[in-house]
Amino acid sequence: MYRQVTQTPAGGTTITSKSTTNGTIKVLQITDTHLFENPDGCLLGLNTEQSLQAVIDDAAERHLPADLVLATGDLAHIPAPATYARVFSHLEKLGLPVYCLPGNHDEGQQLDAALNGGQCRYEAHTRLGNWQFILLDSTIPGSEGAHFTPERLAQLDQLLGSSADTHTLVCLHHQPVAMGSRWLDTMALDNPDEFFAVIDRHPQVRGILWGHVHQEYSATRNGVHLLSTPSTCIQFKPKSNDFALETVAPGYRWLLLGPDGSIESGVERLDGTPGNIDMTASGY
Repeated sequence: MYRQVTQTPAGGTTITSKSTTNGTIKVLQITDTHLFENPDGCLLGLNTEQSLQAVIDDAAERHLPADLVLATGDLAHIPAPATYARVFSHLEKLGLPVYCLPGNHDEGQQLDAALNGGQCRYEAHTRLGNWQFILLDSTIPGSEGAHFTPERLAQLDQLLGSSADTHTLVCLHHQPVAMGSRWLDTMALDNPDEFFAVIDRHPQVRGILWGHVHQEYSATRNGVHLLSTPSTCIQFKPKSNDFALETVAPGYRWLLLGPDGSIESGVERLDGTPGNIDMTASGY
């Protein structure tokens, strides 16, 4: 059973749940942080580092203890070693394992070099209790869009085929479904039918989680929960044909994953709307 609660103010690893004693796993998703090399950097007038810190503080107050963080891409707006070092320093304040994916604004080699193999890491496959987390890199170098190669889809199919008894959450950066925004859907996964053909063969997949779209979204498809999450900085206006911002606060998502495969999830947003954002901007 899934209950949506919105509140406004290559080898895998196995980790042990610390947040509950009943087999439920608590996950935080933090996405699209868009930090700059300079900590004073602003995106359309919003200081993204200050906004990220406010989100981290809110998550620490409301949702610790938890088990892990999923950081689903666009960690940097201007990729640089210093940018990633500061992103990770903020995420590590939660004291949890952080599993990172690249987004279209990230630079893969720099991100790989910055991941320390400690708290912040990339693992294609992680197990925790009765759940596994599969992290798929959907990026295309030099492009804002997304694609899964036949080889990547075959790997996903094989991994799911070898773990039929394990509830699964699949994570990526780009949306695998249309969001109803003409401009944003030009940057979606370009072969969703092939992706969902794999998903449909494996009923242990309980949810698909992504970032990229800077907005909250929830739906179901063949019993699989489809979830996107607000950015920690600017928010895109849903169902807008052209680029437009929405006057809602930055946020993040929490998920409670039950031992029976159930998902309970909600979005938290900061109090108030940040000032100084250029709401008339035609792009970013």
